[in-house]
Amino acid sequence: MGIFTPDKLSMSDNIHTADPLFSSEVLENETELIPLITAEDEEQMNAETTPPELPILPLRNTVLFPGVVIPITVGRDRSIRLIQDVYRGTKTLGVVSQKDGQIEEPRAEDLNRVGTIATIIRMLRMPDGSTTAIIQGKKRFEVLEMVQLDPYFTAKVKEFEEIRPSKDDKSFHALVSSLKDLATDIIKHSPHIPTEAQFALKNIDSPSFLVNFISSNMNAEVAEKQKMLEVADLRERANLLLAHLTKELQLLQMKNEIQNKVRTEVDRQQREYFLHQQMKTIQDELGGNPIEQEIDEMRMKAAKKKWSRSVGEVFEKELTKLQRMNPAGAEFSVQYNYVQLLLELPWGEYSEDKFDLKNAQKILDRDHFGLDKVKERIIEHLAVLKLKKDMKAPIVLLYGPPGVGKTSLGKSMAEALGRKYVRMSLGGLHDESEIRGHRRTYIGAMPGRLIQSLKKAGKSNPLFILDEIDKVGKDFHGDPASALLEVLDPEQNSAFHDNFVDIDYDLSRVMFVATANSLSTIHPALRDRMEIIEVNGYTQEEKIQIALRHLLPKQFAENGVKPKQLKLAPGLLEAIIDQYTDESGVRTLEKRIAKLVRYRAKQIALKQKHSITITEADLVKIYGPSHARDKYQGNDVAGVVTGLAWTPTGGDILFIETSITKGEGKLTLTGNLGDVMKESAVIALEYLKAHSSIIGLDPEVFKRWNVHVHVPEGATPKDGPSAGITMLTSLASAFTQQKVRKFVAMTGEITLRGRVLPVGGIKEKILAAKRAGIKEIILSTDNRKDIEDIDARYTKGMKFTYVTEMIEVVKHALLKEKVADALKVA
Repeated sequence: MGIFTPDKLSMSDNIHTADPLFSSEVLENETELIPLITAEDEEQMNAETTPPELPILPLRNTVLFPGVVIPITVGRDRSIRLIQDVYRGTKTLGVVSQKDGQIEEPRAEDLNRVGTIATIIRMLRMPDGSTTAIIQGKKRFEVLEMVQLDPYFTAKVKEFEEIRPSKDDKSFHALVSSLKDLATDIIKHSPHIPTEAQFALKNIDSPSFLVNFISSNMNAEVAEKQKMLEVADLRERANLLLAHLTKELQLLQMKNEIQNKVRTEVDRQQREYFLHQQMKTIQDELGGNPIEQEIDEMRMKAAKKKWSRSVGEVFEKELTKLQRMNPAGAEFSVQYNYVQLLLELPWGEYSEDKFDLKNAQKILDRDHFGLDKVKERIIEHLAVLKLKKDMKAPIVLLYGPPGVGKTSLGKSMAEALGRKYVRMSLGGLHDESEIRGHRRTYIGAMPGRLIQSLKKAGKSNPLFILDEIDKVGKDFHGDPASALLEVLDPEQNSAFHDNFVDIDYDLSRVMFVATANSLSTIHPALRDRMEIIEVNGYTQEEKIQIALRHLLPKQFAENGVKPKQLKLAPGLLEAIIDQYTDESGVRTLEKRIAKLVRYRAKQIALKQKHSITITEADLVKIYGPSHARDKYQGNDVAGVVTGLAWTPTGGDILFIETSITKGEGKLTLTGNLGDVMKESAVIALEYLKAHSSIIGLDPEVFKRWNVHVHVPEGATPKDGPSAGITMLTSLASAFTQQKVRKFVAMTGEITLRGRVLPVGGIKEKILAAKRAGIKEIILSTDNRKDIEDIDARYTKGMKFTYVTEMIEVVKHALLKEKVADALKVA
């Protein structure tokens, strides 16, 4: 409430009662307007003498101030008698407020000591039988003692002295002006006070009456008003009133501010609701609300899903949330995409595996030549799955050089198994969110690529190719390889957690097939989770078969050339493979065949005269000159030995060249060698120094000759221990000037004790040796098991010499015959 709540301010600012019964409507209809007092009226009232004794009327819930007019309703018998007696007599009485308004029959001690002399202006009989008196305060008095208790209180009184500032006190006038301004502001801010109250304030010219008028009408407890009545100093009373009004105005402003905010929010919500209702009505008229229709369709689709009860509960909760959202809101699209994704994921939907093992073998043999181990593993899986229906899908890593058919093998595997085929390239992937997805709190959030791929596949058990898993990156966005640990662990992937979906998804029946060119860059924990199957390079015979069965028919179809329009001369494919490719796989070979077919397509299109058969002589026209390729270079130079190396693209041969010059025994190594390879050269030289007598050399020789070991193709970095025995043989040949056995290559690690240790990449090295025309390979006895594990087609025409000690290598590789123009080493 505000400080003013009057209906007729000239008469009263509130309904003040000595008893609880009072009706303001009767007063408004039956009373006349009573004007506000002027300064002259106030002086006249103050000049009146205070009678020694006054009848005392207790007021229950208000305080009467001098000059203020209030109506009071009396209901107690003693109060009615008092009013009647006084109204018939002097019409003057003393009005005192009760200390506790709850007391029905107050005693003398229940009344305050300071009150106001009042005059009864009018007395009215109300329709309900009660009496209402309109009284006006005159001046204050102090009760000395009660002299009569019945039939009503009568007391000895004395005048209450008031201290007033002088009329020319500017500070007091400023204080009064502030009171008037504050009261006006409160009237403006309070919705319960009529604006007419401002005119009443403006028309009051007496400072004392202004303070009394505002004090009487302010929103305060009876005790606080009584306290102000008892203050003798008018300035002090004005300051107390100013503090109270300031607090009241602040409360009103805060209240109005809160109400305005609430009103604004409610108005906005009502406006949006009204607009939505209008839109809904229009849409209904046009044929239904599309959003509601779509949500109903989603519910119908959800009823047909095979998901678990918990997933169904989450979906219904999220769909209900979507239904409550404003379609124009920013979050609506995110929520819609999420609900749509839940619907589109193939929860519990599996394709039926084919258990026709013979047909599966045919499909694998039809699409790929060789790769027997991989095919065998797939057939094994099918056989076990046929016997045990709920076997967890294996996680296979196909590891080998580029172009050998690792990725394309996935399609054949999917067809053989009767599963959907999904490929996900991991090359260059460096953000963990690509695997696990983004949380829906982010703008543009999406599920991970695994979940997206499953949605496209439409089944929960596809064959999943994780291509180039060895090329996964890592940066500040996270480590995708670590995220893949959960995906590729059969014990964990039954509850794969995607951040966007935020519900566990079962990946245990997905068959993951990863491909890689190198094992060294794969996370060790990730590598441990996969069954590694090595996919080696092809022999020349296999490449010819792949070209005839797959590559040529494919290029005929792609380039519009018919098989009868192009014939290959005998030995042409061998010439292309030998002179224009240098790889373990068939990717470059496919490009060469494509070029060949396009050459014929051009001849046909231009109607050029040509022979149907392409011969080896035509290759220079089609491809240009053949590239120089590492071939065995003979044994005419001392210190030149052929070694075998493994690279990510397959096997290769390399030459170790050693020359000696007069000097002080200095060793120089060139050819962009790594630390391990340099250490092999040092070990080989130190071994020769320690065993010089075995090869017929004076130990002092090594002090008189400088040694230079070089590995050609200096721009290519080289490292690894497998060139150890090659360096040993090269150094021995240089110092003894003896020839190395013809068409021999070697690979093996060496130690200071003279042992030859096994190395890896044997199959790739054998293929490289065959391409280079090598007929014999020297290697560690411990590598015998690797040779026996290789198909006989790869080792056909090759001789293998196994050694355990380094000295065996020297004795077998070096011939007694010296090279032409041999140096005299002494």
